Amino acid sequence: MLRIAFQGEPGAYSEAAGRQLFGKKVQLVPCEDFPGVFEKVKQSQVNYGIIPIENSLAGSIHQNYDLLLQTRFYTVKEVYLRIEHALLCHPQSRFSNLTEVLSHPQALSQCSGYLRQKTKLKPLAFYDTAGAAQYIASLGPGNKAAIASTYAAGLYKLKILRRNIEDNNTNTTRFLAISAKAPPAKKFRATKSATKTSLAFIPHNNEPGILFRVLGVFALRQINLLKIESRPLPTRKFEYCFYLDIEGHQNQPSIGSALQQLNEMVADLAVFGSYEVGETKKLL
Repeated sequence: MLRIAFQGEPGAYSEAAGRQLFGKKVQLVPCEDFPGVFEKVKQSQVNYGIIPIENSLAGSIHQNYDLLLQTRFYTVKEVYLRIEHALLCHPQSRFSNLTEVLSHPQALSQCSGYLRQKTKLKPLAFYDTAGAAQYIASLGPGNKAAIASTYAAGLYKLKILRRNIEDNNTNTTRFLAISAKAPPAKKFRATKSATKTSLAFIPHNNEPGILFRVLGVFALRQINLLKIESRPLPTRKFEYCFYLDIEGHQNQPSIGSALQQLNEMVADLAVFGSYEVGETKKLL
């Protein structure tokens, strides 16, 4: 049976993403934080890790981009999960008595409009959405609520006070499956499924025009750039790493040629892998 590591408690959105990517007949292994997910993958305690990499409202999860660069793990799959937040409380608690709501900071941010306009609840940051639900269940009746998924509500036997309280009904998170082992090398064959390749590069220090020339590597080959983002390097003051997603597979001749040329231009290049473009799913 496949073992899949994820951050959070059972009922977390990352757990749901893992089931969407690998099916229900897998063993999901909860981890306290994102470094813990990477560590279990590194130690071969699991087959894969599941990490959120960006949200349609809040943007990139920078810690996971940085961990990818540090570990050089491979990205093998992705899925887009529709995030539907619910306001939960203990079955014996009353909405009128609630004064505080606990959840992950991103979930609180994604529901800030509802909390501000429809309630007088004070938001309190918690390490995980499902963890907040678990904690509320353990407290018994009281003045605290949680924001988490309806799946977490069922898991911890909480009352659903309001569904879909997120401020934007397009709220979606992109999740990646990561592996310490490279997928088997295969000759590229065109399929009906779209593919993308994720990579990162570190330019030589203060090299003029490097970003223009890097983009030209892809533009001249008509390779579509899906995403580019810069992040500061923690070990080099005011120097940056660039993360890119490009359309296509690294085994395509044009992309292989582009990556070879790019490797000759920059100080460091990490190709995280090629994989099918994920579909948007709902909680199982």
